[in-house]
Amino acid sequence: MTESIKTRLTSISAPYGREVRLDDVAYPSGMRLLRLTIREGSRYTVMEIDAATAREWSDAMRAWADSSATG
Repeated sequence: MTESIKTRLTSISAPYGREVRLDDVAYPSGMRLLRLTIREGSRYTVMEIDAATAREWSDAMRAWADSSATG
């Protein structure tokens, strides 16, 4: 059985000891997803999203960050 190929894109230290990891995951079928892993202490939340969802999410985060920086 062929495994997926995971490539670490970045690891971000977040407030309160949290960590956010982003990985590009390529499946044998050719499908690629962005895997988000959020670590909060011993708890992990893992999501895999497609490019359209990643774009929408990043646009919303950038809009929030831009408004918070000038607010």
